[in-house]
Amino acid sequence: MDTLNILYLVGALLIFTSIMASTLSARLGLPLLLLFLIVGMLAGEEGLLGIEFSQYNIANFIGQAALACILLDGGLRTSFQSFRVGLKPAVTLATWGVLATVMVLGVFVTWLLDVDWRIGLLMAAIVGSTDAAAVFSLLRNGGVKLNDRVQATLELESGANDPLAILLVTGLIALNVDPVGQTAFGFLGLLLQQLGFGLGVGLLAGYLLAQLLPKVRLAEGMYAILILSAGLAVFAATNLLGGSGFLAVYLTGVIIGNHKVRSTEHVLRVMDSFAWLSQAVLFVVLGLLVTPSNVINVWHYSVAIAAFMILIARPIAVYTSVKPFKFKDREIGFISWVGLRGAVPITLAILPVMAGIDNAFLLFDIAFGVVVLSLVLQGTTIPIMANLFKVRIPSNDEPKEKHKVWVSDNASITLYEFEVNAGAFAIGRHPKSVSNRVSPDDINIFALVRAQKIIVVDKNTQLEYGDNVWYAMRGDYASQIAKVFNDTAIDRKKIDDFYGNWLLSPNVQLGDLPFFAKAMQTDAKTAMWRQTVAEYVKSNLETAPVAGDTVAINDEWSLVIKEIDGKGTLRTIGLKHLDRPNN
Repeated sequence: MDTLNILYLVGALLIFTSIMASTLSARLGLPLLLLFLIVGMLAGEEGLLGIEFSQYNIANFIGQAALACILLDGGLRTSFQSFRVGLKPAVTLATWGVLATVMVLGVFVTWLLDVDWRIGLLMAAIVGSTDAAAVFSLLRNGGVKLNDRVQATLELESGANDPLAILLVTGLIALNVDPVGQTAFGFLGLLLQQLGFGLGVGLLAGYLLAQLLPKVRLAEGMYAILILSAGLAVFAATNLLGGSGFLAVYLTGVIIGNHKVRSTEHVLRVMDSFAWLSQAVLFVVLGLLVTPSNVINVWHYSVAIAAFMILIARPIAVYTSVKPFKFKDREIGFISWVGLRGAVPITLAILPVMAGIDNAFLLFDIAFGVVVLSLVLQGTTIPIMANLFKVRIPSNDEPKEKHKVWVSDNASITLYEFEVNAGAFAIGRHPKSVSNRVSPDDINIFALVRAQKIIVVDKNTQLEYGDNVWYAMRGDYASQIAKVFNDTAIDRKKIDDFYGNWLLSPNVQLGDLPFFAKAMQTDAKTAMWRQTVAEYVKSNLETAPVAGDTVAINDEWSLVIKEIDGKGTLRTIGLKHLDRPNN
């Protein structure tokens, strides 16, 4: 009994320490997942607690379950809108991109380690896919707003590339154990089986669960447990059928998450907790499993492989995958850089150890080093690289928080929270009259919070810096009101520098703009001047438009998309004056 209680105590303290360490993440500029790994390593056999943990089977069991939970949560938060701009390139990255990375990196690893080509390819396959836990965590919680094309492609890729990576590792392990018994046709058949069952079961289970959930009456806290248990059941059943459980559970989450009903919408915060707990447990366990001195002994291999993968293999794979979809070079550069590695490579590196492959422990130690380097180099530089490759979108039109209150099974009211920033236009205004474009009758004040206390609003109330206001709205005015609360001189300058000083309706003809009157007179027969702004932008983009896309008119002027709805319809376009063409 004492042993059991010691296990409970140590496990709980490790998770508690990991979560508390997360408060240092922002200050130190380190990815949170790396801190979880460090906590596990400090508690391991060469750390402060000296815990000896070498149970690879248990680690694999925890890793599979944790990754399934993380992918389910990621799917629940993936909007169908992401598929409009990111599905085709993401699928290409998740298939050809993984294969290209493994082939290019495999040749380098075989030469570097001076091993059989089968071992080299196995090492490359272990680290060949991006990690959903790392990508979802760092992109969604990193405070960087990317253009939708890049964000959607990265997230969908990370959720969809695990099946092929796992299949490659499994196939290459079999090739190392029994080279004679493996054939290319057998591998191709296994690939089609994994993808086919994963896709079919995931979509079917997601549809059935989405239809079932609105009809079930449960206590609020039970819905998240129901969805999690159903997701794990889909994961396990698909694996038993010979399909990809990871693909199935991700697609199940996508289908459920896009059916907005009372029983699914309010569970996201609970599911977020499950996902964070899964990540914390997984990375702490992986940290316990590793022997730091062994990783240090092969650090030069890890550095060389990580550098080759980040600078050569990944860029080649990304360029050949997404260039046919008319991605800009700067977008390709950023996607190449954010090929984050995390728990998946370490979990995959456990499989050769369990199979008794020669050099399996060497592969595990190298993979662990590659993951740490990826989290440090790539994870900490996402904001810098987003600015460098110009894929970051300046924004001041988002509320601080929003919560849906469901008043029936299919009807909800959204409450929006806005905070008054320093120098914002809202300062000195009444909370009901913050914008001339919004009628006071269309917004209702739910609460005004000042200095942590609720303030009674009367006709003389004026907003002050630091106030937090909760609104319930009749129309779609959240972005307009957010600008009033968030707008500062610095933000306005950033946005004007990015989008230009003039905002245009998409239905305005180019020739009607006074800046091009002279061009119209000298070149009146040119068809472009008779096009609307929206028509001109779409005809020159050659890809699905997203906010931040730029189209040059001439050497002095360009158009920049500012607002776009969920169907891809352009709402607002900025006109920007240039010193030279904006490529």
